[in-house]
Amino acid sequence: MLDGRWKASIERGLKPVGVKLRRAGINADVLTGVGVAMAAASGAAIATGHLSLGLLLLVLTGLPDALDGAVAKAAGTAGPRGAFFDSVADRISDTFLLLGVAWYLADTQSSHMALLPMAVLGASLIISYERARAEALGFNAKGGIMERAERILLLGLGLLFQSLLVPILWIMLVLTVVTAVQRFIKVWRQASKERPAVASTRRASRRRAARSTSTAWRQNLQSRRRR
Repeated sequence: MLDGRWKASIERGLKPVGVKLRRAGINADVLTGVGVAMAAASGAAIATGHLSLGLLLLVLTGLPDALDGAVAKAAGTAGPRGAFFDSVADRISDTFLLLGVAWYLADTQSSHMALLPMAVLGASLIISYERARAEALGFNAKGGIMERAERILLLGLGLLFQSLLVPILWIMLVLTVVTAVQRFIKVWRQASKERPAVASTRRASRRRAARSTSTAWRQNLQSRRRR
């Protein structure tokens, strides 16, 4: 939701910064890797109970994550390879963060409570897969009430107000599941609209093939009769 509304404006604002970083010799892939490393550090800080430090590292994680695309565009290297690397890095970062939260809850509350952030992680991976699979099939699965930007924002609030961490995780879980359902319905409708066209195309192809076969058979039969 936030990505759809503000992403273009943010990218325009970061374009000059990306140009300066590129001139300084900073590579987009390096920034992406730094973001993953900072997410791992944030997850470790959260797991050991240093939530304030984890929050600081979480905020800092967003900087390279936002700047890698700007640097790639400034260098003219933006493309499928970078997009693939960035998407995989985001999934790894999410795993580090939510594993850290699960570890923290297992130590401070109960082992069963650790399942809550893992459920959020599982639901977030589902919506990521839905988008990837839909785009591979030529459909659009963007959007939803709880995308990655919203999840990171809510997680930051949970780390800031520690007494609200568990309720916020429940909110994240519910809204992430809602997003998964939203994307499923969106792609299902698009795919359903494609069926008649695909079916009619197949039938037309079969008819043309049958006609050509029949025509060839008749011509062959006529040529035999003339002999």
